[in-house]
Amino acid sequence: MSWVTKTLNSTLGRKLLMAVTGLFLILFLTGHVSGNLLLFRGDGGEAFNMYAKFMTTNPAVKILSYLTYLSVLAHVVYSIALSQRNKSARPVAYSTTNASPKVSWASRNMGVLGTIILVFLVVHLQGFWAKMHFAEMPIVTIGGEEYKDLFTIVQAAFQQEWLVALYVIAMGFLGFHLSHGFASAFQTLGLNHKKYSPAIKAIGNFYCIVVPALFASMPLYIYFTS
Repeated sequence: MSWVTKTLNSTLGRKLLMAVTGLFLILFLTGHVSGNLLLFRGDGGEAFNMYAKFMTTNPAVKILSYLTYLSVLAHVVYSIALSQRNKSARPVAYSTTNASPKVSWASRNMGVLGTIILVFLVVHLQGFWAKMHFAEMPIVTIGGEEYKDLFTIVQAAFQQEWLVALYVIAMGFLGFHLSHGFASAFQTLGLNHKKYSPAIKAIGNFYCIVVPALFASMPLYIYFTS
């Protein structure tokens, strides 16, 4: 068995992989929310459709996309593996009434939060990513060039109250997931120091509120303005 296999099969190795993939996905979320802010531009979706085409045709972005898919898969698989190992090591669950007050609700329920986010991700990919890549799409012409009209698909989708509610609720769960995962990833990587940890925690708290709030505001904006 190679040292790589041994590392990935160890608890520490799995935690390290969770931390690395988690931070990579945080970077992905930052880029994703930044691009999706074009939905607020009020230009009939021109900038958003141009952005969508760039994100699906640029070679460098495609490579990053594959890394994102692998990161999501690894993050999910190793989170399940860690949960199972923890349950095996502790066959009798701790009483919730005896839980340490220093342990946050998000920390105790990362598995549940992750599962909810995964279900939401499947709905999201089916509704937009799969259509953009594989379905027949309406076409618009911008500056003499044809673009798939993803903006119209997004507008139509967010006229459905249940879908808007799902996105808003899911972003709340994402915020809780990030509230623990952000600082935890840095701690796992050994970046835990009394001089820097408060700043990392503050940035994490800011991030876990602002980014999910921006994502949640998009379906609400489209629903109330379209």
